[in-house]
Amino acid sequence: MAAEIFRFEDFELDRAAYELRRAGRNVRLERIPLDLLFLLVERHGYLVTRQEIVDRVWGKEVFLDTEHGINTAARKIRQALSDNPEAPRFVLTVPAKGYRFVASVEKVEATPVAVPPNGHPSPKPPATAPSRETQARGWKTLILAGVFVAVLASAAVLRFPHVEPLTEKDTVVIADFANSTGDAVFDGTLRQGLAVQLEQSPFLRLVSEDRVQQTLRLMGQSPDVHLTPKIAREVCQRTGSAAVLDGSITQIGTPYLLTVKVVNCINGESLASTEAQASDKDHVLDSLGKAAAEIRGKLGESLSSVQKFDTPLEQATTPSLEALKAFSSGSRSLDGGDFKSSVLSFQRAIALDPNFALAYSALSGSYGNLGESSLAVANSKKAYELRERVSEREKLAIEINYNWIAIGDLEKTRDVLEVGVRTYPRDADAHFNLGNVYDSLGQYEKGLEQARESVRLEPASELSRDYLVYSYLVLNRFNEAQNTAKEALAKKIPLLNSVLYMLAFWENDAAGMAQQVASAIGKSGIEDVLLGFEANTFAYAGRLAKARELSRRAVTAAEQANGKETAASHEASSALREALFGNGFEARRSAAGALKRARGRDVQYAAALASAKAGDSAKAQSLAEDLAMRYPEDTLVRLNYLPALRAQLALNHQDASKAVDALEIALPYELMTSTNPVLSLDLYPVFVRGEAYLAAHQGAEAAAEFQKIIDHRGIVMNSPIGALAHLEIGRAYALEGDTTKARAAYQDFLTLWKDADADIPILKQAKAEYAKLQ
Repeated sequence: MAAEIFRFEDFELDRAAYELRRAGRNVRLERIPLDLLFLLVERHGYLVTRQEIVDRVWGKEVFLDTEHGINTAARKIRQALSDNPEAPRFVLTVPAKGYRFVASVEKVEATPVAVPPNGHPSPKPPATAPSRETQARGWKTLILAGVFVAVLASAAVLRFPHVEPLTEKDTVVIADFANSTGDAVFDGTLRQGLAVQLEQSPFLRLVSEDRVQQTLRLMGQSPDVHLTPKIAREVCQRTGSAAVLDGSITQIGTPYLLTVKVVNCINGESLASTEAQASDKDHVLDSLGKAAAEIRGKLGESLSSVQKFDTPLEQATTPSLEALKAFSSGSRSLDGGDFKSSVLSFQRAIALDPNFALAYSALSGSYGNLGESSLAVANSKKAYELRERVSEREKLAIEINYNWIAIGDLEKTRDVLEVGVRTYPRDADAHFNLGNVYDSLGQYEKGLEQARESVRLEPASELSRDYLVYSYLVLNRFNEAQNTAKEALAKKIPLLNSVLYMLAFWENDAAGMAQQVASAIGKSGIEDVLLGFEANTFAYAGRLAKARELSRRAVTAAEQANGKETAASHEASSALREALFGNGFEARRSAAGALKRARGRDVQYAAALASAKAGDSAKAQSLAEDLAMRYPEDTLVRLNYLPALRAQLALNHQDASKAVDALEIALPYELMTSTNPVLSLDLYPVFVRGEAYLAAHQGAEAAAEFQKIIDHRGIVMNSPIGALAHLEIGRAYALEGDTTKARAAYQDFLTLWKDADADIPILKQAKAEYAKLQ
């Protein structure tokens, strides 16, 4: 069939080859600029509006900074064409409107190309040695701080003789490259590069690394074992996948030969294979990218999809093999939960290539897992600055991470993730992350839907099962949470200590909670979290001295794990607890200590609220103003944290009416949750509003607020306000003159605190108030 070629001056724009040439030589141009150039040339002489460009190049449903993207694409086109924007020969800018291609264009027909029934031109014979059998080692998928999404591309299934290409329902396992060159720089590096290239595809679905590692454990293998062809095929079979991708690299003189082969994991039948030759070491990554694109087409992805989502590997990652190797090592550590080691590897990758956007994004994820939110934010912002260097898929991941982690705009993050789930409905991680955003917004039913879908797609995933248990708990659906946990454990799918601890707390199973704490001792990054949980549980029962001891141990454990911000979170949690219980001096001291360690968003809010409740209004006001200045777009800060702080400060000035008004904006967002695993910061707008109504002598309104906390036990869990709500609702009933209900509520509280430390100020007040009701 004939193919279109557009000629202007000494340039040719070839649709079939999807390339720009000048005087017969290829001019390298990235996908988006090339797509824009095709559009402008097709419409030469006519204005192409910016909206037309967005619709054609990105798609109608897109939540990206397309203004910046259009400007960048136009600039790159001008660079490729050596065009002067001040005196344009090709691309004329129409201010505030769009662009017009002003050069004369000749449209010609290329030489017909014979196309066989499979839909692809016959490949040229390789100019290198014939294909070889390969060996393989293990790989791990690329892990980022947020979920990845992309614009949907159609995926037509192409048929090849004797084999069935993959379908959109199939998953594949990637094995490591067999390296016979003797150069260790390729070990793990090529596997990582192939994963990045294949993850650009909206058609292929790789088996998640979480699932690969779980499967290896069930096989009695170490999670970091090299995936030989035999092991990879067994992983493939156990995960119900369709195929294994094997790779090899050999050196023939100076050139390198790369081979990628796809085999059916049940019968070992070859599904597809391809080869690529690199003239030298510096061109290996480029050749790997070409091999990946070729194999995608042979596996059934449409040509238009491959072309649209095929950012060169050196651009999507780094041109430095050494930097990519360090990145691969960091990804392996991150996958395995060794966050400190992953930080060191990602830092080395960045030192080798300061423009390595994916490394900054991954480093952000590592710091986030270590509880170092300030460093996570800083690296997320750096990745965002460099996002033009990556593939479209990873660019979206970086932008989601930026909106979610760096600026905290949960609503924008939700919108983009919803597009991602529609685009990649089989991506368990996309559903997992969308569900987490729904939960953060207080939309728990929607979160449950996503948790169920995540488990359906990845039934053996530990995190998906953990999330489903949590999703049932926050909705007070304990039986379903418990059954989900039992089913997971019966299938030998381990659950997080924290999830099992919360199940035990719900059942008031002290031995079960103690067992989870004991099993976490000595585990870096886990021990302090469980000690913090136990501290809250003892405080929930009024055993404040024991809670203080556990919090001190949690701070020490966090410091030993190099988690400065996590340590600060434990101290801030202690400060808020002391303030709620009436120990103002201890609250102010712990708040100051927490802020000396770190000033992350959640730590600062907890310290501010503790200071306000302890009577230090000046300190609280200063911290609140700083929060507003530092996090102007953060949904949780704007609509939950600051309203609660401002209301508490109004109460400190005996202005109950102003306090209620300050919380008006928080009404649709009062059930929002923080992602901080240490600080219990949920439902404080409700608690403070209830106190404001008490101060205004509106007992019925106050009782309704405290009842919300009691009714949302699954959200509050062992937070101090969960216990105090029983006391406060008793005070509300007493204010209304309903002595019977008041006495019952006081009795509930005093039963919870039957073993409480006798010297806690709020307990003394409760006993005195209860005595007056007799």
